[in-house]
Amino acid sequence: MENIESTILAYRGDHYSYGIMQGESLKQTHYMQNRNYEWIKRRPKFNLDYRETKALYQHFAPHIWEELMGLQESLEITDHEVLLNLAHYRISPKDSGCSVYLDNDTFIRNYDYHPNTYDGIYKLFQPDYGYSHIGPASRITGRMDGMNEHGLIMAYNFMNRKQPFDGFTCFIIGRFILELCRTAQDAKDLLEALPHRGGFSYIIQDKQNDSFIAETSARGLTFREANICTNHYEALTDENRRYLVDSKERLDILKQLHFPSEDEVLDYFTQPGVGLFVDNYKSWAGTIHTSRYDKKNLTAGIQLGSGPMHDFDFSAWLGGEAVNQQKISGQLATDLSFTTADWQLKSVR
Repeated sequence: MENIESTILAYRGDHYSYGIMQGESLKQTHYMQNRNYEWIKRRPKFNLDYRETKALYQHFAPHIWEELMGLQESLEITDHEVLLNLAHYRISPKDSGCSVYLDNDTFIRNYDYHPNTYDGIYKLFQPDYGYSHIGPASRITGRMDGMNEHGLIMAYNFMNRKQPFDGFTCFIIGRFILELCRTAQDAKDLLEALPHRGGFSYIIQDKQNDSFIAETSARGLTFREANICTNHYEALTDENRRYLVDSKERLDILKQLHFPSEDEVLDYFTQPGVGLFVDNYKSWAGTIHTSRYDKKNLTAGIQLGSGPMHDFDFSAWLGGEAVNQQKISGQLATDLSFTTADWQLKSVR
């Protein structure tokens, strides 16, 4: 088992200054070097257009574009590097596996992926414009899952990489939902308006228990109602990948949960013998974190690998209380490390 850490970044203020702060924080890590190394190994097979990307941000989320500009100034990077690493338009994510369960009292998800893609940053943000939110960062500006000040909860699951079109990726779409939407209906309207790069399902629930799963692809979008989700389409079945055994097995496990308590769901999601928590990290399918959200009390928690659950009183933070922790820790059954770590030092060891 390897000990791993995630940094907590809590910030109140305008987006541009937020970008500057994040850039200064990233300079203390190996994040940009590691991202650049990854692009050398895996050359982009897509074109990036600065004017097009900026225009879309100006239409949907102009303040997040200001955040990008703050990051660019602080990190002293080019327009191309901003688009490649931080803007998440026309980028193609790799396959991943995740599981989600929700009911009127509980929202829990496992995020399964490759540690080298994981930021290792947990963020609380109270912007001057837009809704405050909490959750783990994805590619710095994006969010993997999260909850906002109105109790709206978001998570996404990978579905396919078939014939991607020009559009935003899941990372930033998740952030848009948290920062721009108050209700599940708001999230539906936004998802219908956004251009989607590829195939993901977005699992949304608001404080009034209005919930849905949006099945999206580059070619279509549909909404359905369900309280469990893994990594295959139930409605857009023509968009499914050929190999779905693992996804369907995890869905069958989730179907066994009948009116469970939150502790029972957490046991299902975090105990290695059940089948939802897995350690296939080198195959891009290891459980990196388990998130829980309580929309009624505005509390959240995250467990890294097989470590302890770290809880946050988001409501208290919104009221002005400080976050006392600077880092949270856990354990992964792998020697792979997060994107912020020194990969060169790791390889020497």
